[in-house]
Amino acid sequence: MADNGENRGEGDNAGTPRSRRWLWLLIGHSAVGLATAGAVLPVLPTVPFLLVAGWAYARSNPALRERLRNDPRFGHAVRNWQDRGAIPVKAKVFAIAGMSSGFTVLALSSPGYLVLGGVGTVMVAAGTYVVSRPAPAADDKRS
Repeated sequence: MADNGENRGEGDNAGTPRSRRWLWLLIGHSAVGLATAGAVLPVLPTVPFLLVAGWAYARSNPALRERLRNDPRFGHAVRNWQDRGAIPVKAKVFAIAGMSSGFTVLALSSPGYLVLGGVGTVMVAAGTYVVSRPAPAADDKRS
């Protein structure tokens, strides 16, 4: 049986089959497209899509991942997350405020206790995770 690279456990993309590299590249490009839209649309987030793009590019084209990490506008946020799992305090405040306002709108629409309980549980879990992440290092001026 020929080795097509699918069963290799290599960390880089050298052992990734061509079809999977194309899939990761498509996911990365799609995420960058959504992040670009998020940069101009106030409701759509930007950085989470860039994080997905960096993850996908690491599996398909490491040069694109580095280009994303070195971007003058968003590279610092991507590097902080990838290197340290850090979220800036300002982003934490916006995340909690957004979840709180979203939950308030949901509660005012009276969807029922089961829906409120489920959504509230998910939001508390997500908020707890966001708040528990470290802030970027003090030497990072763009935090």
